[in-house]
Amino acid sequence: MGDVIALDKKGTYRDSVATISKEGRRNYINPKKPQGRLYNLRTWFSIFYLFVFFTLPFIKVNDEPLFMLNILDRKFIIFGMIFWPQDFFIFGIAMLTFVVFIILFTVVFGRIFCGWACPQTIFMEMVFRKIEYWIDGDAAQQKKLRAQPWDRKKIIKRVFKFTIFFLISFVIANFFLAYLISMDQVLGYVKNPGAHIATLVSLLVFTSVFFFVYWWFREQACLVVCPYGRLQGVLLDKNSIVVAYDHKRGEPRGKLAKQSKKTAQNDDDCKCTDCKGNGGCKDLAAKFEAYATQGDCIDCMACVRVCPTGIDIRNGTQLECINCTACIDACDAIMTSIHKPAGLIRYASENSITKGVRLRLTTRIKGYIAVLSLLLSLLGFLLISRTDLDARLMRTAGMTYTSLSDGRISNLYNLKLTNKTHKDIPFTLRLENIKGEIEYIGNSNMMVKKEDYSHLQFFVKLNRNDIKGWKTELKIGMYEKNKKIKTFTANFIGPEIYN
Repeated sequence: MGDVIALDKKGTYRDSVATISKEGRRNYINPKKPQGRLYNLRTWFSIFYLFVFFTLPFIKVNDEPLFMLNILDRKFIIFGMIFWPQDFFIFGIAMLTFVVFIILFTVVFGRIFCGWACPQTIFMEMVFRKIEYWIDGDAAQQKKLRAQPWDRKKIIKRVFKFTIFFLISFVIANFFLAYLISMDQVLGYVKNPGAHIATLVSLLVFTSVFFFVYWWFREQACLVVCPYGRLQGVLLDKNSIVVAYDHKRGEPRGKLAKQSKKTAQNDDDCKCTDCKGNGGCKDLAAKFEAYATQGDCIDCMACVRVCPTGIDIRNGTQLECINCTACIDACDAIMTSIHKPAGLIRYASENSITKGVRLRLTTRIKGYIAVLSLLLSLLGFLLISRTDLDARLMRTAGMTYTSLSDGRISNLYNLKLTNKTHKDIPFTLRLENIKGEIEYIGNSNMMVKKEDYSHLQFFVKLNRNDIKGWKTELKIGMYEKNKKIKTFTANFIGPEIYN
């Protein structure tokens, strides 16, 4: 995306990240508490986000969770619709559609998901970081607390923060578990933890992982673990909308000039030896010329101090930038205070800054839209055509036919059923295209229980005169009461007939 991205403010290529010191040690980032319009919007969005996260496991449809991804039992419920292993191809198409959507969204809007909707960012910046500001104070106070010896005040604050962070991590781990096995099962474990020691240990392990991430690892999860930051280097181009610094307006940067334009033009009070108060002061003219050519950036470092990953956005789009907009609020506040227009740092593309080009549908974006449209159409067709009852009828392997004493011919069949609904389905089987008898093996239960599997074996007996050859097409109807719900087609094997 251009040299402005590759070079730092000293004009050299970056070969390190702010979170790692030159000695290779962890460099703690203590960002200044953000304030501003976008931060307030993110706060309100986060409140809604957390409300949904913590209430969704309690919402049920037909006594089942509204949303659950039970990997162990291979049962997935998405907005009340149950998906079993037989529906895995639909789930795969849905995941592929989601990935293409993320790619298209990133190509157009950059990493706005990371800054506004990623769970890592929401919990880190809008939960744990706010608690840290409340307990330890703002950035300067946090640095001072870290540097001071372990006295009584520091120990109390550290223990208090440790306890709150761990308890919140434990709550988060429980809710993530609820999304896997349902909230009812989690509450059952809570009531009787002694009977579920293995689950409790697993829960404490996940709690420790969450605690480690939000206590120590923090922004490193975005920089080191998450592949999305590296993926953006492939997806972003000069038309992608990202959090960007307007280098054309801001450069050359410099400290705030003491002389204003009005003062520089009025040299009546000048007593220097060159003009003796008669006008044409060279010193004031030089100062005015320097002020007139200086960019709007006053190099106050406010954008750097609020950045949760410690980068300087003025160096351009970087891997560490999560588009959290904290730098936009900080810069706008400074620009307002010195009576300059806001937007020196804003949502923009590189082409919109350098060339004044607005976002347009490029061939690349059109291609992604076409692929996404095809996948959405396929996914919609699969969901609409998906049946609530999967059935598979097969002749028993290794057997041909049996000649009965009464002259009839019988074949043995296996019927496998999967009920994907929330209700039991009673059924009966009927021969549709030929007269005959269906005889069930054993005490066959003519019902498929809700969210369960059923296996049924039965004989089909036909009169020898009704058999047209060694292979006869057979149609069997499956009825729930008097309503046909399935039609099976199978081959009936009989003796070869010679004329």
